[in-house]
Amino acid sequence: MLVVEGIEKTFGDNKVLKGIDLTVNQGDVVALIGPSGTGKTTLLRSINFLEQADQGKVTIDGLTVDCQTASEKDIIQLRRKTAMVFQSYNLFRNKTILENVMEGLVTVQNKSKKEAEAIAKAQIEAVGLGDKFDNYPMQLSGGQQQRIGIARAMALEPQVMLLDEPTSSLDPERSAEVLRVLQEVAKTGMTMVIATHEMNFAKYVSNHVVFMENGHIVEQGSPEQIFNHPKEERTQRFLQDLENPFKTESE
Repeated sequence: MLVVEGIEKTFGDNKVLKGIDLTVNQGDVVALIGPSGTGKTTLLRSINFLEQADQGKVTIDGLTVDCQTASEKDIIQLRRKTAMVFQSYNLFRNKTILENVMEGLVTVQNKSKKEAEAIAKAQIEAVGLGDKFDNYPMQLSGGQQQRIGIARAMALEPQVMLLDEPTSSLDPERSAEVLRVLQEVAKTGMTMVIATHEMNFAKYVSNHVVFMENGHIVEQGSPEQIFNHPKEERTQRFLQDLENPFKTESE
């Protein structure tokens, strides 16, 4: 379904991704975990060419694009196989919720407004906001806006959904409502790659966990393996620090 080979990305003097190889099977829910600034977001953005990697290849559903030689046509074709859910929602403030979800269906997929409206309404209802069609983003809570972001992504029927810290700007209650929606999305068989600090989501919803640090994949495996039997010392220390953030070195 999704294969990433040898992805490298440098910003100025900072090499953010250092040869990333990753295979995601159809229906997988992959959680990218690790310290902030370790390259998780850049990896997601490189997969759909929001950031063009310096080298490497991305394959989605049989379409392979070389990062060094990708044409605009190649990138457009690849992006049509993905949908992105951002930290900051990225909704059009001057459009209603319904119009936000319809936008990509009309402008990218060239669907009629009637067809786009039917699809958009179904997805908005699926995330529990069927009474908000005519509302504007500013009239919704952060959690509701993020649920609309998920509905917008689902409406495009992508091969892969990419989610960048979808709950990072939310309080615990709003975060929980978004995670419940993502749990329902996972049950549909949607392939997802999610950069997250939500360890409970990684443990109980994903079926594959990737621990990244300093531009590398340090360790990957099932949630049971990573959280209960991590092999790498760095993974062990990361998880221990999460369990006891107040522990001092003398302890």
